[in-house]
Formats: sequence, structure tokens, C-alpha cells
Amino acid sequence: MYHGGSRELQDRFDTRRLADRIEERIVRETIDDDDRSFIEARDMFFLATADADGKPQCSYKGGEPGFVRVLDERTIAFPSYDGNGMYLSMGNALVNANVGLLFIDFEGRKRLRLNGVASVDLEDPLRADWPEAQFVMRVQATEVFPNCPRYIHEYRLVKRSRFVPKTDCETPVPAWKQSEWAHDALPENDPANDPAREVIPR
Repeated sequence: MYHGGSRELQDRFDTRRLADRIEERIVRETIDDDDRSFIEARDMFFLATADADGKPQCSYKGGEPGFVRVLDERTIAFPSYDGNGMYLSMGNALVNANVGLLFIDFEGRKRLRLNGVASVDLEDPLRADWPEAQFVMRVQATEVFPNCPRYIHEYRLVKRSRFVPKTDCETPVPAWKQSEWAHDALPENDPANDPAREVIPR
């Protein structure tokens, strides 16, 4: 789990024994029932990726609770929704499949890391389970482990995003897509091209 850089700092701060104990006792390759419950209750996570040259990206992914699905003890899946069209994280996964996910419960002050190997499938049969999903990313877990929660700030949910697609209502259009600099560059089938769609700032 550790490379030379990790070992250098562990030795500098005398934490090599602790790091080895954590790897031995806490780090797993599989997702257990507690992990499943925690992951599937989340409405957001952070996704870390890197391109073929190691240049990183870190993105926020949000949805309704349960939008990340645990398929089995080694596999999770989640949708990719319409965004800004840059595909930085998902594009990275096409050229470097190694990814890291960080799930945080800000109210319960708990977090979980899941590292693994990603695959992006434009025709994944699960895509139909998420309204307006463009495609699905699956991640085969290689390391699953909790993190010390002591530095997690306690936050309360005020309101989930109105832009998360749902089956029972039409998804509004973000106002930036109708701004002067963006509207003429949108994909032909973008909902923002429909003057009847509701537009909201955020």
C-alpha cells in the first residue's frame, strides 16, 4: 500500500508501525455490509482521477441518496449526469483507470475511502435505472477503509440540488447554459435549447 514517499514521512514522524497496523487491521479489498449501508446512504462523494501523465483532477459528485450502488463485495456503480461538457474526471478514467473515492457523512462525522479500477460504459444496462444518466462508471475496489473522522466539520443538509434528475419532474436548466458565452456552443440536443424549460440560477 505504501511507496517510498509514504515511508519517508512515516519514518520521519515515527508512524511506520502505526501505518502497517492500519493496513493490516483496517484496509480491505472488499465492501462489507456496513460499508454498503454507508455508501448507499450518501448523496455525494469526491472522485479523484489522474490522466495518463499523472495530472490530477478531483471532482464533486452529487445525487439522491442511493445514487451510488453497491453491486457486490468488490463493485460499485454510479451515473454520470449532464455537466459542463468537459469530462475531466470521466475522461481521465478512460486513459488511467485508477481512481479514489471519498465518502463523507458530515452530520454523523464519518468518512470512508474506496480506491479501485474504474470502467466507463456508455451502454451499461444499469444506465436506465438513473433518470438522464449519460453513462455509468463502475469501480472494482482494491482498497476500502475508514478514515479518522476527527477533522470532519459538522454540517447539516439544507436542501438537495434541484438539478439532480428525478423520474417525477422535469430537470431545470442551469442559467449559465443560456449565457452569451455558452449558449451557441451547447450540444444540439441540450435541454437548454428548449425555450419551454425552466431556468434557474443554481
